[in-house]
Amino acid sequence: MKLRILEILKEKGKTKYWLYIQLGLSYQNFNNIITNKTQSIKFSNLKAICDILECTPNDIFEDYYNKK
Repeated sequence: MKLRILEILKEKGKTKYWLYIQLGLSYQNFNNIITNKTQSIKFSNLKAICDILECTPNDIFEDYYNKK
């Protein structure tokens, strides 16, 4: 699985910095999430990302093994 957060930000015309400020996470945790360098994500962080980006978890996750 891969997170599509950067793609969604681009679609919405928002920056990584904007999302970082909205989430209030440490920069290291934030950067690991958006660059797909994390093995897990807390449900509370996932919910916050979805609320801020006005999307669903289905929008955020991508199965990169089946990507065409």
